[in-house]
Amino acid sequence: MKEREASLCPCKSKINYANCCMPFHHSKAKPATAEQLMRARYSAYFFRRVDFLVETTHPDTREKGLRKSLEKMVYQVNWANLEVLAVAKGGKEDKVGKVEFIANFFVNGEPQELHEVSRFKRYKGDWKYLDGKD
Repeated sequence: MKEREASLCPCKSKINYANCCMPFHHSKAKPATAEQLMRARYSAYFFRRVDFLVETTHPDTREKGLRKSLEKMVYQVNWANLEVLAVAKGGKEDKVGKVEFIANFFVNGEPQELHEVSRFKRYKGDWKYLDGKD
């Protein structure tokens, strides 16, 4: 097992990456809850997995230039920590859900914080990121 796969997942689940977000990133599994998708998206930002981020953005809110802007942004940001504060709905039987979190990151060595309530909605049965409010 590679070092990355054996290390703890950046989503702070306390599970190793191979058994947490990696199966989602490699299309071996789909997140069962909105929180799982939010954590997998955080890990995708951490590992700069642009394809996963584009694919898991809801088509209703996916902007035309999303891939290009993500490809530029992911190399300017270094993600440091994730803390999930609250989850509303977003379970296995739900169609919508919200996850409130704080993510700490660095841009040009300067510490930053993103405090967001992300909204998720199913599309063709799969959880997708709809939008977020700071």
